[in-house]
Amino acid sequence: MDVLQAQADVRRIYRGGFSGPLVSAIIWAVAAAVFFWVSPAAGMAVLFFGGMLIFPLAALVLKFMGGPVALPKGHPSAALAMHSAFTVPLGLLVAIVLGTYEPLLFFPASLIIVGAHYLVFISLYGMRLFAVLAGVLVALGVITLFLLPNLGAVSGWIGAGIFLVFAVLLFRARDIAH
Repeated sequence: MDVLQAQADVRRIYRGGFSGPLVSAIIWAVAAAVFFWVSPAAGMAVLFFGGMLIFPLAALVLKFMGGPVALPKGHPSAALAMHSAFTVPLGLLVAIVLGTYEPLLFFPASLIIVGAHYLVFISLYGMRLFAVLAGVLVALGVITLFLLPNLGAVSGWIGAGIFLVFAVLLFRARDIAH
């Protein structure tokens, strides 16, 4: 199987990858709400543990839509997708440590970690739109950490909004190779 065919399979089966950002938008919004209205530690826990549920919940969204929800056994892209997924919870451990020292650092650091994780999706899906998503998330995290630290308080909400916008964009672009 060639790379273009593997990418086309990933786009087709995962419907352009929209369901991950859709579920992420919900989890980030819940984490931001808990961070504000319960405690920063509880909000960090929601994002960490909720983040582990993104792939299964995204697959559930796809199942409700009908059609396949996973790459066939032995597909050459399956391992890359799985390896990419493990980078986020490991990176979030660093964001949690930062957040225990200064809670306003948690969401900006998480944006950078999750944004970097989406770089792999450019090759996995063959869609440059994932480069834009990665760039927006990383840029927001970096700008918040280094230039506008007061955005740290709302960067979880902003992240949720970004994920929602990209869920729509990815769904609309699902059949287009970029």
